[in-house]
Amino acid sequence: MSDLATRISDWDARYAGWARTQNVFDRIFRVGTGFFAVLVLVILGGVIVALIDGALPALRHFGWTFVTSESWNPVTENFGARAPIYGTLVTSLIAMLIGIPISFGIAIFITELCPPWLKRPVGVAIELLAGIPSIIYGIWGLFVFAPYLQSTLQPLLIDTLGEIPGIGKLFAGPPLGIGILTAGLILGIMVLPFITSIMRDVFETVPPMLKESAYGIGCTTWEVVWNVVLPYTRIGVVGGIMLGLGRALGETMAVTFVIGNAYKIQGSLLAPGTTISAALANEFTEAVGDLYLSSLIALGFILFVITLIVLALAKFMLIRLERRTGT
Repeated sequence: MSDLATRISDWDARYAGWARTQNVFDRIFRVGTGFFAVLVLVILGGVIVALIDGALPALRHFGWTFVTSESWNPVTENFGARAPIYGTLVTSLIAMLIGIPISFGIAIFITELCPPWLKRPVGVAIELLAGIPSIIYGIWGLFVFAPYLQSTLQPLLIDTLGEIPGIGKLFAGPPLGIGILTAGLILGIMVLPFITSIMRDVFETVPPMLKESAYGIGCTTWEVVWNVVLPYTRIGVVGGIMLGLGRALGETMAVTFVIGNAYKIQGSLLAPGTTISAALANEFTEAVGDLYLSSLIALGFILFVITLIVLALAKFMLIRLERRTGT
């Protein structure tokens, strides 16, 4: 008995030492992860402070007219952000109108309809699209895509939709190739792999039993997708769409190549325009004078606010979806 008691005592001592060591590691891990979490907030706060500090001179000088004015004249130091804001929102909207349906179709095809031997090549091709640098998209868009649109799609839109009262104004004017529509199409291609990859991943998380049960009672593939797959994965789908929208709002080089960089709001989508990111890329290195530089930083601050609003709306939407799912 004494030998057994000694062994138990030794084991208790070793376990107590091991437990103390693990407690130390747990504290280090907790402090380390907390530090990095706080570091992210500090970095974000530093970015916000730097943007506000740099934008204050322009915002104080122009006030609300900086947001509502369309003028952008570095010579007279008269700056307004309405045209870049308009271009950013419209090109992102076009990108979403194009990217979301195509991404949804590709994701459904891969997960529900694609033959097994074709799934991997299609998936790899989508992932390769995400790895292409944005400047490559811009060069391709300027030298290949824009001339193609100028000779084919844009004349067709002018001759058909351009003749319809009301919406015809959106497709009026000469076919220039470059412009807001071209930039939106390029953005749609760029966000497509991000939205598709997330949709595909969340669609594959649907339990096979749910889909097999739906097929067993006679549902078609579309009914299974609409009534089973989408309700089960709607939170992930919304998250993927918002990720793509964030990419579209902040894209710079590809848009700069094909949008035309005109500080003017025109009713036609075929006309040149600009975005906040394109304006910063084009003019930041050439900004002469404190007011000029502050106006560009103010543009960056506005883009930050727009992105923050989009992310907040996405979070609010996800919370509501989670509550509905819980009920």
